[in-house]
Amino acid sequence: MKMNTRIQLSIMMFLQFFIWGSWAVTLGTYLGEIGFDGSEIGDMYSTSALGAIIAPLFVGIVADRFFPAQYVLAFLHLVGAGLLYWVSTVTDPSSFYWILLLYSLTYMPTLAIVNAVAFNQMDDPGKEFPGIRVLGTLGWIAAGLLIGFMAIENTSTPLVIGAGVSLLSGIFGFFLPNTPPQAKGEKINIGNLLGLDAIGLMKDRNFAVLVISSLLISIPLSFYYAWANPYFNESGMVNAAGKMTLGQMSEVGFMLLMPFFFSRLGVKKMILIGMLAWIARYLLFAYGNNDSLVYMFYGGILLHGICYDFFFVTGQIYVDKEAPEGLRASAQGLIALVTYGIGMYIGNIIAGMVVERYEIRDNAAIVGHQWYEIWMIPAGLSVLCLLVFLIFFKDKELSK
Repeated sequence: MKMNTRIQLSIMMFLQFFIWGSWAVTLGTYLGEIGFDGSEIGDMYSTSALGAIIAPLFVGIVADRFFPAQYVLAFLHLVGAGLLYWVSTVTDPSSFYWILLLYSLTYMPTLAIVNAVAFNQMDDPGKEFPGIRVLGTLGWIAAGLLIGFMAIENTSTPLVIGAGVSLLSGIFGFFLPNTPPQAKGEKINIGNLLGLDAIGLMKDRNFAVLVISSLLISIPLSFYYAWANPYFNESGMVNAAGKMTLGQMSEVGFMLLMPFFFSRLGVKKMILIGMLAWIARYLLFAYGNNDSLVYMFYGGILLHGICYDFFFVTGQIYVDKEAPEGLRASAQGLIALVTYGIGMYIGNIIAGMVVERYEIRDNAAIVGHQWYEIWMIPAGLSVLCLLVFLIFFKDKELSK
């Protein structure tokens, strides 16, 4: 791959995840500031999950069959820029929801499209892609550091910044290397696009347990993505968005160590460690504070690398090893559907209801939350997920 192409793809990835990182972490804090209750905030975060469910259909039907991927990417980011700016001007929950849902339907497909653009330019994706993809994580980190430094977490400005970067990304998309439609002329198979062709693999107990566990663990996971930033801000943490980027830094570090752990521990132990990390994270949040126990906050944030890499990345590796070659893409699609789509949707709805249940009100105004009770619920859900996986998943030599 030429250096010029590598630079283009790196910028593409940086912008792609800067957009998401600029608003997603702090949205709950902003919405709470303008009077949204827990259920309403949960509904807003669920739009990304709905977008993740629809995204494979859009990518498979439109981007893979009719138009060059880089032009589809540019178009979606340009439309997304307008929608993200529009939603920054809205304070009515109903209008906010529908505009954010429209935005999610434009953004979520781009996650797959940037990968398609990148892979199409690579001679050896196994060696070249990680070095490109890590720029996405750096983009998320940069967004968090910027938002935290500017102290604008409880304002609509992060949405405006996201809109501006989306506009820039849209313009930049027209100058990316050409990626012609890869499935032009092929028959559309909805089941394959959603990963449903891999349902038959669930006859294997281990695969079924992994799919069910992935769905279940995505429910407590939603509590972190939507509510950690509001929690830290309510607890008095300064520059919470910037400090939360320590989680992405941890993710990069543990990603680099994945081959070392995978060869020594195997699938079952790594996934169990990942689940234990989720339990530990929520207990640290439940018992920590922004005073003498602030180290518990940092500990919970830094566990993100183990929480994410040891469960989700290990699960993806397992699927790649166990699924027949002709069903690998469909199997990965199924895992993505049940985690980022169905699991996160259910999780955000439940998290919103839980947070609303433990709101502290002064007349009609929300003045605080019972955070200990809130965090103990995802901790308990994580324990249940761990027990299901521990009892029913049987490790095999092939999986190690």
